[in-house]
Amino acid sequence: IASGPTVAEASAPAQALAVLVGCNVPVPPVVRKHLETAPGCPGPDDPRLARVTNHVIATPQQSLEAAAAVARQSGVTPVILSDSLEGESREVGIVLAGIARQVRRHSQPAPPPCVLLSGGETTVTVRGSGRGGRNVELLLSLALALRGAEHVHAIACDTDGVDGLEEVAGALIGPDTLHRGKQLGVDAAAALADNDGHGFFVTLGDQVVTGPTLTNVNDFRAVLIT
Repeated sequence: IASGPTVAEASAPAQALAVLVGCNVPVPPVVRKHLETAPGCPGPDDPRLARVTNHVIATPQQSLEAAAAVARQSGVTPVILSDSLEGESREVGIVLAGIARQVRRHSQPAPPPCVLLSGGETTVTVRGSGRGGRNVELLLSLALALRGAEHVHAIACDTDGVDGLEEVAGALIGPDTLHRGKQLGVDAAAALADNDGHGFFVTLGDQVVTGPTLTNVNDFRAVLIT
């Protein structure tokens, strides 16, 4: 799931430098020198790791299964879409909106009330200068694509409690998100163009703040259709 002092690393610092150079990323001299001379991490055959056994004790799928169990207890049908959903955040938001509309119109892949669950990590191509993160970016896109559709609410959060560089896990949206934004003087489309998801949701008071959760199983997303 992540790196750690007991996890063997087969690659070398010089390979990281080669990636930076290959992508034309400016490398400060002190960083270049370190990557050229650093000994690297213990490899798979390092005797210091001979007695190490690593165990994965939490996974994205487990978080989705736990949420699905809570949904069933509440009389809501859970649909786990994927525990490794990837892609551009704003594009994934549009796709999730399409599935939500399919539920409302045709009761597929399940009739309302149902909740669409997904994990994994999306990405953001930064074009603006706002305060953003992949989860709030996805939610802005989802809200815009839903265009105020009734009976659809969603949450998207990073399970470690930090979305992007903000000490905020994520946010919530509902049918009135776009309207409330306009009333408060913030525009969702403009915020999305400026990668300013956190700026938008803090104005609405719809941020999700958990503090450090002391775990990280990628992101958690739930779209509830009633």
